[in-house]
Amino acid sequence: MLDTLGELERTHTCGELRIGDVGQKVVLMGWVAKKRDFGPLTFIDLRDRDGITQVVLNEADTSGAHAKAKGLRGEFVIAVKGKTVEREGTHNPKLATGDIEVHADEILILNEAKVPPFQLEVAGNENLADESARLKYRYLDLRRAEMQNNIRTRAKVVTAIREYMDGAGFTEIETPILLKSTPEGARDFIVPSRIHAGKFFALPQSPQILKQLTMIAGFDKYYQIARCFRDEDLRADRQPEFTQLDVEMSFTNREQVYRLMQGTFNHVYKKFDIELPEAWPRMTHAEAIRRYGSDKPDLRFEMELIDLSGDLADTDFGPFAEALKANGTIKCIVVKGRADYSRKQTDELQEFVKRYGAGALAWIKLGDETTSSLLKVLGEEKIAQLAATAAAEKGDAVLIVAGRKSVVAASLGALRLEVAKRENLIPENVYKPLIVTEFPLFEYNDAEDHYDAAHHPFTAPMDEDLEQFREAVEGDKRELLGGVRAKAYDAVINGIEVAGGSIRIHQRDVQALNFKAIGLTQEKARERFGFFLEALEYGTPPHGGFAAGIERTLMALLHNDNIRDLIAFPKTASAQDLMMDSPGEVDEAQLKELGIKTFTRETRSIH
Repeated sequence: MLDTLGELERTHTCGELRIGDVGQKVVLMGWVAKKRDFGPLTFIDLRDRDGITQVVLNEADTSGAHAKAKGLRGEFVIAVKGKTVEREGTHNPKLATGDIEVHADEILILNEAKVPPFQLEVAGNENLADESARLKYRYLDLRRAEMQNNIRTRAKVVTAIREYMDGAGFTEIETPILLKSTPEGARDFIVPSRIHAGKFFALPQSPQILKQLTMIAGFDKYYQIARCFRDEDLRADRQPEFTQLDVEMSFTNREQVYRLMQGTFNHVYKKFDIELPEAWPRMTHAEAIRRYGSDKPDLRFEMELIDLSGDLADTDFGPFAEALKANGTIKCIVVKGRADYSRKQTDELQEFVKRYGAGALAWIKLGDETTSSLLKVLGEEKIAQLAATAAAEKGDAVLIVAGRKSVVAASLGALRLEVAKRENLIPENVYKPLIVTEFPLFEYNDAEDHYDAAHHPFTAPMDEDLEQFREAVEGDKRELLGGVRAKAYDAVINGIEVAGGSIRIHQRDVQALNFKAIGLTQEKARERFGFFLEALEYGTPPHGGFAAGIERTLMALLHNDNIRDLIAFPKTASAQDLMMDSPGEVDEAQLKELGIKTFTRETRSIH
């Protein structure tokens, strides 16, 4: 009998043995995934990172090992020694090892285990434990086959990226994690300096300035698998720390960057036997918003937004008339075959669009009789006209939103996705890529009454819009800023923004205009970006690039809508690590050494 591990070595993993291995003597090591006790026969599903092998212990053949197996529980770590045989009776097609089993004659308990706080072996996601429990015991959750696949797929994706970038002549360059705080759109994570009391580093939101400096330094082609940190409100596709492929190249234009983005994703996806088109379709930002209400449209299904404003230009119905008078719009989507929506269902959809700022959701149902929430105020003739403009047919439902253009786009764009999910309109295992171009250079900040950089303040304006840009800033005509387009672009797969980038500003005078447009004085710009502005004076080549989110790439690849499932040790939606119980407090001595006093958010009182 095995009493100690000694020099014992495992010969195979638990996912490796096949019918051709029948007759081999093997040593397997892993975790007890499941035990089934049938008196003289005990069956164990033995699991490691490669899969599961069924182990059989027979009291008649191995009385000592069989007796020892009686005391096993789930997640015990064991080694078994035995012979590979073909399964008697029915094989298990659900397992890669389903044609064989190991008849063990020796068993060694390498470690015992407490009863896990939740069940690890579950079919699908229906019976998964609460996510907070799985995050608290993340090291157990990661044993599940799905999570093992996610993390190993992630590693394979990163390897494929490096393979492609190296082959394209790019140099991998690491950039610092401790940086200067510069405005890039989100709040910085701040790190106090012990040596320089009262001063702080910031963790990089992205290596944006540093990768531009590598272009000024003459490296020509840079890339990095970069860690990024953003102290922003979280959601299903955001984490406070994440990873991206960061790319920059000199003497380039948008077409070259598009080809590089396409090539990178095509190479990665091909590793998983997924063929994306060599040349991806393109769509301007304005067209994407007009047709889909989103700058990252999911093209796996139809249901475009349809403008009804022209048909209602002379309406005296208050909400519609007010929307058009305020330069708003009235649009709809058509849900094929759902004229049978119940009152409860339309009420649910109404509450859904209200989350995006919409005041109400009007509807038309083309059943055996046409019914509508607008019938009394618009009349049958106008309802029929609206249905015709929407190209709705008998059996369809028309869902209508009126209001500010941004609100109508956001609410109907989100409703389009929600309806597609409810009606199972999204095909499985289909990948629809898209490059979205010509984003706005600025976006208006209602709360603070000024324009912000839509991406970051180093994005170049379109050549065709440069004069308008100069006039807006130098002529103090702020309203013109909203029409300036950027040499910015996104890569989208199945409605997920997997990458984004731009051609950068390489002339100092244009960079100064951009800073002025977002309200940065010369003094403030020099304080925050002085080193970069000075670098621009030493012969900066035209350059541009993109950043591709590793987690979002995996979300599209694996059809997974929760970023936390794609990171080994993520944070919760409230930016906490339940496993390590962080963020946590630090000793007063540490704070004193850093020259820091703390206060509570509730009372603002100093400690």
